[in-house]
Amino acid sequence: MSRCTVCSLKSDHPGVVLDDQGVCNMCTLDFATDLLDNYRYTSDTFTQFQQAAAAPGEYDCLFMYSGGKDSTYMLDKFVNEYGKRVLAYTFDVPFESVHAAQNIALAREKIPATFVLDSDDDNIKTMMREVFNRPAPRKPAKYLDEKLPCISCRSFFMLRAILLAYRQKIPYIALCADPQQILTMESNAREIVRDFYKTFGERLTDTLFGGQLEELLFDDDENLPKIVFPFIATRHDYDPDRIVEELRAKGLYESSPLETHCTLFPLLNYYSFKNFDCMFYKLNASSHARSVARNASFDRNTFSIKFPRSLDIEGVEERLGKVVMAIAAGEGDRDEHERTLVDVFQSMDATEEAARFVAQSFLDMRTVAADLGIRLA
Repeated sequence: MSRCTVCSLKSDHPGVVLDDQGVCNMCTLDFATDLLDNYRYTSDTFTQFQQAAAAPGEYDCLFMYSGGKDSTYMLDKFVNEYGKRVLAYTFDVPFESVHAAQNIALAREKIPATFVLDSDDDNIKTMMREVFNRPAPRKPAKYLDEKLPCISCRSFFMLRAILLAYRQKIPYIALCADPQQILTMESNAREIVRDFYKTFGERLTDTLFGGQLEELLFDDDENLPKIVFPFIATRHDYDPDRIVEELRAKGLYESSPLETHCTLFPLLNYYSFKNFDCMFYKLNASSHARSVARNASFDRNTFSIKFPRSLDIEGVEERLGKVVMAIAAGEGDRDEHERTLVDVFQSMDATEEAARFVAQSFLDMRTVAADLGIRLA
């Protein structure tokens, strides 16, 4: 299997094409026209939000609050520095890490926003079963196909947030994607609805949302909330280490980015390895390698998970893939799997405590799958 000579993406990675020099279209940006158009639209929308007068209703924006470092950092900014009237919306994902819940509790104590907790365990579990238990995707795969479970989960609670903002006439929804994620996320509320219908079909979509989404398809643009990405304004100096340091100094964050991840992280890797022979964070790791290759003295982070400069991406992917598929099949020794996982995550600069926390979630993958009704090979 050939790989990109710059970032190590495999030639059959979803959406990847290698040129005659062995360089992928991610590195040459041949794929990026639509993504860059979205980036410009997103930047313009955030500028409008910054310049907008106070909304006529109770809130200036609905703020998507997950308890992760990025959303905690920006929620603090919105309320305590920018003076925005914020409805902090948290969807109680049934697979949320305990550390994220702890961070949310800290924010409730220290940030004077209005907090709302939403949930719909049955329907989001139904959707995730559908994603994982589908037949193998058709090849050739499209860009981001390996992340379908994660994208579907995010779209589910985004749509619930859009419906809430729409009903309460809140003009903006703030989503704290990091600068790299912004490039790959839809920024138009109506298009998010359309994409969900395309992915899951009319019957399941209407079942999951009680037929409410159809109204969003046909209402006028000015009546739909606009999605803004606050980190678009700081894309050139985004620094996850600094963000964590500032939050800890304020007593707003007590975990690491790896620890705050959802408990489906192991299953997301299982899906990626099973269907596309790649780890879930392969695009992120390859982007890091691309950054280092372009600037030998500086590797600016544009994404939430930091990778060490000397990371052996191919080695990490190979070791992680073997242990993930062995755990999924119920094979091998649990203690040996744990040692391998801890070593892999520590090689990615995780502390031993964080590495063991994440390793435990991988070891529990079959239990989580059984609870959700997900069939493992």
